[in-house]
Amino acid sequence: MKDETKAAHLGRHPERFAGNVNTPVFRASTILSADMAEWEKKKKDRAQEKPGSYYGLNGGPTKHLLEEALAEIEGGYKCQIYPSGLAACVIPILGYVKSGDHILVPDCVYGPTRKFCDSQLKRFGVETTYYDPLIGAGIAALMRPNTRLVFVESPGSLTFEIQDIPAIAEVAHKHQAVVMMDNTWGTPLYFKPFEHGVDVSIQATTKYIVGHSDVIMGSVTCTKEAWPQLKAVTSDFGQTAAPDDCYLAARGLRTMALRLPRHWESGVALAEWIARQPEVEKVLHPALPGDPGHALWKRDFKGACGLFGVVMKPMPTKARDVIIDSTKLYGLGASWGGYESLIMPFEPREIRSATRWPHEGPCFRIHAGLEHIDDLIADMDQAFTRMRASL
Repeated sequence: MKDETKAAHLGRHPERFAGNVNTPVFRASTILSADMAEWEKKKKDRAQEKPGSYYGLNGGPTKHLLEEALAEIEGGYKCQIYPSGLAACVIPILGYVKSGDHILVPDCVYGPTRKFCDSQLKRFGVETTYYDPLIGAGIAALMRPNTRLVFVESPGSLTFEIQDIPAIAEVAHKHQAVVMMDNTWGTPLYFKPFEHGVDVSIQATTKYIVGHSDVIMGSVTCTKEAWPQLKAVTSDFGQTAAPDDCYLAARGLRTMALRLPRHWESGVALAEWIARQPEVEKVLHPALPGDPGHALWKRDFKGACGLFGVVMKPMPTKARDVIIDSTKLYGLGASWGGYESLIMPFEPREIRSATRWPHEGPCFRIHAGLEHIDDLIADMDQAFTRMRASL
């Protein structure tokens, strides 16, 4: 089946639920057994990973069927749901490392993931080395005998560098290291991680899978070989998600294949318009032909989402703020992936250690929502006009 068909059909079984098209919301903490025979059977089934519920913490059909759908759409073996995208980014790391181990993380990684590495992982005795996201196969020079995990994020958070995932994965696997990827920008539809050497793939499900800015959730899908560690660490840290949230995520999944092309189209059109403005030094969008990562994006990705960055030429920060404050259709918010357009400032210099951010001007990030592109451009046009008047 094509991805659009998978998104519409996977993870739902009307025949199990009296014909209900959508899997109902099963809310439960205690799940009773009729007798000891059933109790023992549930325990045995759980150990053998058969469908069924033993205790509410492990989830019920609403959660399990969402995991089933996400795993198959992304192309992995199995999936685990987490209560937030951040939890999905950081807790799985602990399943593959121990005290004394070393991991490699790109300098463009999501800020809270970096904070976790610098605080909790360091406290647990795991050393992190940050590397240039454009290093490709050159990452071999950073591998150590105790390097157990290579983290990748492509495009990079805020700065949108495209990494050569196959080249990095080949090196990592030669050194018996696990490759873990934050694949939120690529989504399960536009980047197939397991076809490019990734072992563990992370989604901030909050973003395009949910798609309506009303659920916080993460998911992690992995290969069969990586599954035992992921399953164990998820269980040991008590990670789960509420059935109501799982229901909303499954509902969002059904329309993701229709929403994403609009985000992609609008994001590119908006980025092209902004790139033509004389005050703009650079637009950070790998789907644009002039972007340094465009060739790798075109080789490895099936599409683009609506998120990109903008670097202004040197100017007072207040001029950038006029742009942000003057927009009417772009909310000032830190998330993305919903139906609404968003804008927020960012400062890469504050979160770099292995590479130097080469630009001096202020920056902002845009998420192109589902509004009509003519309205989004018109709103940005009037915001730039106000900015010019403020200089």
